[in-house]
Amino acid sequence: MKAVIQRVSSSSVTINAKIVAEIQHGLLVLVGIEDADNQEDIHWLTSKIANLRIFEDHNNVMNLSLKDSNGDMIIVSQFTLHAATKKGNRPSYIKAAKPEIAIPLYESFITQMELELGKKVQTGQFGADMKVGLVNDGPVTIIIDTKNKE
Repeated sequence: MKAVIQRVSSSSVTINAKIVAEIQHGLLVLVGIEDADNQEDIHWLTSKIANLRIFEDHNNVMNLSLKDSNGDMIIVSQFTLHAATKKGNRPSYIKAAKPEIAIPLYESFITQMELELGKKVQTGQFGADMKVGLVNDGPVTIIIDTKNKE
């Protein structure tokens, strides 16, 4: 499971010209799921993201988590995070999980994240053509891969 975590001062997801998710201060999390992912990956990753200290404290030091800063979150499924680009110029998505595997894991990821944060998160729609807008705050962008827990 791969995640791109972006600290935002605002973010939104639009589908068919309708805003389906919108936050101000918080995190936009793009998540890519592969066949080998499981509940252990979900628990580890949601805990890591919820507790990641990337928000500034009163001394302007990144020392606060999303929970500490009372921020909001949007989670968007993005299979292209598993693009293989080694050969040629057309990415291969062979490592990305098919919907029958990815959808239940994506839904479980959302549920677990809500448990971690103690509140609802907003989401995009799995498989939809989404327009994702954001104002990256900092900018702060962090990539986490559960297969590389260094």
